[in-house]
Amino acid sequence: MSESTATPTTTTPTATASSPARLADETSQGKTTIAASVVQKIAGIAAREISGVHSMGGGVSRAFGAIRERIPGGGTGAANITGVQVEVGEKQAAIDLDIVVEYGASIVELARAVRRNVITAVERMTGLEVIEVNIAVNDIHLPTAVDEDAQPPVQSARVE
Repeated sequence: MSESTATPTTTTPTATASSPARLADETSQGKTTIAASVVQKIAGIAAREISGVHSMGGGVSRAFGAIRERIPGGGTGAANITGVQVEVGEKQAAIDLDIVVEYGASIVELARAVRRNVITAVERMTGLEVIEVNIAVNDIHLPTAVDEDAQPPVQSARVE
């Protein structure tokens, strides 16, 4: 029964990943907590700041985001978190991003720039250490063809 003393070692600070707010700073004058949604918004904004990122999220989440934005009051802040998932501990954060890249951009260089910008923004604003930023490129945005309007109609122009 002396082995029951080993159970407190499993309750490490990293096991608190399910609580809504995380401890970021604790002093004798009080403590500061940061909600996971705050980290989520910071990461989303930082990712969009990089040229070559067209949008965030997969096809379904982008569709729901577009619907949410059309509802009065429904789009408030929702665009900043589409395609961003975070896990926040007491001192560390891990971030997963789903992005759509502009056609022609170097995906490898873009991912490096996004990762660097997200890490810098989150660490500077929250004081949390970002241990990883995983980036999934779900789509490439193709520029709309201007020539489509210049083409003649398919069948109606031949028959009068």
